[in-house]
Amino acid sequence: MNTTIIGAGLAGLSCSYHLGHDKCLIFEKNTYTGGHIFSHFHNGYVWDEGPHVSFTENEYVQKLFYDSVNGELNEFECNVSNWYQDSWIPHPAQSNLYAIPEPLRSKCLKDFLKSRNQPITNNDILNYGDWLKNAFGKTFADTFPATYTEKYWTSNPSNLTTDWIGKRVFNPDIETVKKGFYKPAEKSTHYIKKVRYPKEGGYVSFAKNFKQNSNVLNNHQVEQFDLKERKVFFTNGTVHNYERLINTLPLNAFIGLCNSCPEEILNAAKNLACTSLLLVNVTAEHESMTPYHWMYVYDKNKYSTRINQVNLLSECNTPYGKIGIQVEVYLSRGSLSNVQKEIISKKVIQELIEMKLIKKAESVHTQFIPYANVIFDHNRRENLNYILEWLTQFGLEREDDDLEPTTTWSSKKNVKIGRLALAGRYGQWNYYWSDDCVLRGSILS
Repeated sequence: MNTTIIGAGLAGLSCSYHLGHDKCLIFEKNTYTGGHIFSHFHNGYVWDEGPHVSFTENEYVQKLFYDSVNGELNEFECNVSNWYQDSWIPHPAQSNLYAIPEPLRSKCLKDFLKSRNQPITNNDILNYGDWLKNAFGKTFADTFPATYTEKYWTSNPSNLTTDWIGKRVFNPDIETVKKGFYKPAEKSTHYIKKVRYPKEGGYVSFAKNFKQNSNVLNNHQVEQFDLKERKVFFTNGTVHNYERLINTLPLNAFIGLCNSCPEEILNAAKNLACTSLLLVNVTAEHESMTPYHWMYVYDKNKYSTRINQVNLLSECNTPYGKIGIQVEVYLSRGSLSNVQKEIISKKVIQELIEMKLIKKAESVHTQFIPYANVIFDHNRRENLNYILEWLTQFGLEREDDDLEPTTTWSSKKNVKIGRLALAGRYGQWNYYWSDDCVLRGSILS
């Protein structure tokens, strides 16, 4: 059966690669392929859409990425830090309380020990805010992860579930926290230890082999889906009849483009929450002043949320002797005017100078990403289930874990796809990284 794929991001390319490029046709709205992992070239600099690095433990994906760049990659231990009120704190901060200024440091330890002495039941952990206070104590939770949640997820921790956490947030034992109160942790407790990044061409270079021989029609933006008649209408006037459709567009956008969609399904799609992202890309005419690959910023009064130094990922990402610093500023899904972008950019430059990451800016430009992170609020499962169940009448095959934020690939069997399937972080509305997008394509048959 021939397959039509909407979107030439990594998930779409992986689906085509694994099903067979000769059996697939991909439609892509942009002039380029790669989607969210695309690397943008600007005045001699390479800018990914956020700090993309590969830290997958899956050997199959490792080999695919390795082969895509012919082994030309950098592999290194990541150096990550946190900024809080004029202090650099090694990451994760809960394992390195020694670097937190007093009296906050002692108060964090006191509340942490208190939280571990209180008996906890499942009924006490109703949301992410509860989880944070149980894991770290109130003082640390409110000062660091709760503040970061407001900036990164644009949501109060109490509005989030806990099913997405996994190993993403380190939950330390008492001994680790006590030792970290006096001195640096003996070994990293960050879930990311070693990362890989292409030597040239930015992160999108890892997708070279997926793109080779693929059948992609660029400049094709969807105007409407007719799922009943199995037709796709594009804004350029093209009408395409499909046998089988794999959608990687954001699920809420996909539903909004389906004709004759019931009002209740449209409302469910509108209630799927996510963040948008403004990337502020700053260059400076000197080498890096700190060794950190990326940094988390906990100050409430700063726009900067996460910062990465692109020149430390690969020296080919910037001209010799210069640095490129990318700052992530998150907002609830929406848009920004050019005036707002300019105001934020000026403030971000001031913040970078204050944190001694640059002496002064050589240049700055911004990029707006409408879809950044899926927000795992308490309504996500219900809305997602409602949508997926409605799509079954058009050939979608439900999966045992299709409401879960993450997938356990080691236990996931091949999925028999029907006339309609979904793929990717936004297409499935979950917490996928790049290796997940690759593996999603590998199990479809």
